[in-house]
Formats: sequence, structure tokens, C-alpha cells
Amino acid sequence: MSELRHIAVIDIGKTNAKLALVDAVSLEELAVETRPNTVRPGPPWPHFDLDGHWAFLLDALGRMHREHGVDAVSVTTHGASGVLLDAEGELAAPMLDYEHDGPDSLAEAYDALRPPFSETGSPRLPRGLNLGAQLHWMLETDPGLRDRTAHFLTYPQYWGYRLTGTFATDVTSLGCHTDLWNPWKGAPSSLVERLGLTDAIAPARRSFDRLGPITEEVAKATGLAPDTPVACGIHDSNASLYPHLAGREPPFSVVSTGTWVVAMAVGASDVTLDPARDTLVNVDARGEPVPSARFMGGREFETIREGQEADPSAEDRAAVLRGLYLRPAVVTGSGPFPERSGGFTSEPGSTGQRMLALSYYLALMTDTCLSLIGARGPVIVEGPFARNEDYLQMLAALRDGPVEASTSATGTSTGGALLFAQTYRDAPGRRIVPQDAEALRTYAAGWRSALETR
Repeated sequence: MSELRHIAVIDIGKTNAKLALVDAVSLEELAVETRPNTVRPGPPWPHFDLDGHWAFLLDALGRMHREHGVDAVSVTTHGASGVLLDAEGELAAPMLDYEHDGPDSLAEAYDALRPPFSETGSPRLPRGLNLGAQLHWMLETDPGLRDRTAHFLTYPQYWGYRLTGTFATDVTSLGCHTDLWNPWKGAPSSLVERLGLTDAIAPARRSFDRLGPITEEVAKATGLAPDTPVACGIHDSNASLYPHLAGREPPFSVVSTGTWVVAMAVGASDVTLDPARDTLVNVDARGEPVPSARFMGGREFETIREGQEADPSAEDRAAVLRGLYLRPAVVTGSGPFPERSGGFTSEPGSTGQRMLALSYYLALMTDTCLSLIGARGPVIVEGPFARNEDYLQMLAALRDGPVEASTSATGTSTGGALLFAQTYRDAPGRRIVPQDAEALRTYAAGWRSALETR
């Protein structure tokens, strides 16, 4: 491992902004602070509170340094996001929320500009889920924005810029269904020139490259040493992948769970990806293409559970296994069944039944994603779903290879910290042994039949 022991990881998810202090030897989180990642309504469009996050981060960095000591800073953020800066390095426009539907109003014009899937590995997604669509809509909607724009940075590197003053992008964020990157050539796609951003886009760097030390202003505000290094940064799903990428041999797959469930297959079978089913090519921290698929599983979980919790009883399990199914999709417009509008085949008789059918649904959707990308070998589940035993049981019953539940509290913070590691051996997660696997497989067959009969 590196001599840098305490790594502060800025971890901006779609729901929360977080600062975690990770011990580089034990990979345990020594301290965690969070704030909601609230979307401001505008004007000029729905956007994130970047200045509020910055004040929070500086305050938390200072407190963690006083209490534990901070040796380095790393950054991981959600994808589908970037910033446009003016010549002075200030925001040329607020950072658009990728769930805003504004870009859909110019979909036809954007479709005429965007490169094909064969060039970018990016499927065409709604709203601002293609970062290129966001940029196109913003530049067309705000007539003066193009002239104000001097720099384009992907989101992790915006925080790296605030910390170091260095402009950069990174390969994982550019390779995250943006339409802006050619993962096979490792270079910007033709869309960058078509948008007029060739001179503005910051240099693409690998996630573990060091941007430099913190600025004098950051050192004064936090008390951190002036030579504190900052890593370039990484897209959050790739942060979940990185510990395994650095520490085990392929083939294997990682399922990163949060607002999005993202399945990434390293050493996958040769399959033809179907962009209509939300498969795509991500790019890992080393710049290599990774077949991937995803759905909005965390959002679907919160939508269906309606704030309730319950441990299913034996009676609940029997009722669900008799054929209570949740069909896709709860959140439409993305995932392997984007055109479907789902729901329960019948009203659950209890909260326990609702929660169990929901957990099985999420596992079946995950298995579908893994199959679409040719996943082979072990499947490692990261994030909140690694603590959902019913989800894990169903997934383990369906996969040919072993399923492991990561013992890390959050793969994103660990992956962000490991950008400073020199060597690392991946510790296997808790291996899941399915109980009553035949009944679970029978249930899965019934779920698939229910999809075919709609």
C-alpha cells in the first residue's frame, strides 16, 4: 500500500453528498459526514448546489483532519454530469440535473448529431442521461453560453479543480454513456467537435493519476498540509469496480448498487450488446472498455417499499413463491425493459410479501442485466443490496458462478481511496449459499413467463 494512510474521499451520489475518511490499510471508514444532494429548481434550469457542497466539504475536511489527520484526497461522483467553466474558472452555467427533461425537447436535433453506438458504446437515453444531450440542450437554450465557455470538466474533476486548480477530465466519466468518448480508441468521439467543445474539453486522464497538491486557499481553509495530493477521480460505479479490478483476475462481475444498479463484466463472453435494453460500454480506471448494463434499482426499491420495512414470515414466503410477482419496470425509460410499465401481479397481502417480492424482482432484474453483458465467473455485489439477504439468495440461485456480498460498507469510498494504493489484494466477500434454490429458480421461471404473457 501507499505510505498515505488516511484518504479523504469526496463521494457525491445522486441522493447524498458525502465525505468519508478511509484507512488505506484496513479500508475501514474512520469518519463519515453527509448532506442531501438537493436539486435547486432554477433559474435557468434544475441544478445542483455546488457552492453548498463546497462549503460542506471544506468544513468536513477540516474537522476530519483535526480529529484524525488527512494524508490525501480522492473524488468519486455519479455519472452523466459535467461542468462548463468560463475563462476565470467560474461556472459558465449551473450544472444541469440529468433527470431534467429539457434535453428531450431537442431530441431530434441531438439525434442528428450524436455518433452511433458502434463508435461510443453509449445507448440513447432519455432526459440528460447522455451527457452530450445535456451539453447540446444547454448550449442551444442559453445563446451566450458557448461564448462564455472556456473549459469543460467531467464532474469528479470539477472537485479536483476546486481542490488543486488543475483542469482535467477522466476516462471513466467520459466513458459513462456520455456519447463524448470512443472507448475503443481511447479518445474523444466525433460529437465533441460537433458541439464545438474541442478546445474546451480538458485533458483526459486515468483515475489514479494525481492532479497535484491542494491550493494554498484550500490548505488555509482546512488546515491540511500544502503538499496534500489529490487523485484525478473516478465515476462512482467504476469506483466500486476498482478494488476488484486491482485485486483479482478475470473473469468476474461487479454489481454496484445505489440509486442505480450497474452490472459490469470483466472478462465477459463475447456478446452483442443491445443499446435498446440499456446495455453500454463503461470505461475502467485504466481506460479499458467494460460491458455494462443497469437499471434504477435503488429508486425502484424506495418507490415500492413506500417507507415501510418488514421481515417476511414463513407465510409471506409461501404466498410470494406461489406466484406474487413484481413486473418491470417501476422506473420506466431505462433498464432492460425500458418500454414496460410494471407493477404487482396482485396486491401483496402484507408488507412482508411486498418486501420479499420486491427483493426477488431486483435480483431478477440484476440477473437479466448480467446475462445481457455475457457475465462470467463470480458476481460481487457492492452497496446496500449486499445487505439484502433475499436479494442475494435469489441472485445466487440463478447464477452459474458464485455470488459474493461485499463486506465493505460502500464500494465507492473504498475504490476512491484505493486510487492511492500501490498494491492491493482483493479480499473475497461473504459467499452466498442459496437455500431452497430449486424453489427460487421455479419462481424465476414464473416471473419470466409473466413477462411474456403481458
